[in-house]
Amino acid sequence: MLSPRKVKHRKVFKGRMKGIAHRGSSISFGDYGLKALDCGKMTAQQIEAARIAINRKIKRGGRVWIRVFPDKPITKKPAETRMGKGKGSPEYWVAPIKPGKIIYELSGVDEELAIRALTLAGNKLPFATKVVSRRKMI
Repeated sequence: MLSPRKVKHRKVFKGRMKGIAHRGSSISFGDYGLKALDCGKMTAQQIEAARIAINRKIKRGGRVWIRVFPDKPITKKPAETRMGKGKGSPEYWVAPIKPGKIIYELSGVDEELAIRALTLAGNKLPFATKVVSRRKMI
């Protein structure tokens, strides 16, 4: 699973998901992309599951770029623990996603296969997505 090697702070604030993505909102590397329509958090496991779904569908025919990285720790306190005594320990890593963010990019395959592969990957994610093309909106 993806996780940072080293971070400045072990625990971070929860933060707010508001606004739209300005960075990473256009296709930079491939011909087709999977764009987020809602905001949410993508765990490292979800990133990996969607990547595997794309690779299995295209059968190593094209090139895949992952445009997100889980760099935010999510903490949890143990079950049946009383309130207080500080924040819990980091459990897993997430990538905060805003509407408009390109999550995956794909090239080297025909349009029909790219749409099917990216749609399959979008079904693995906890928010709405759509497939976009460098040339035109699909």
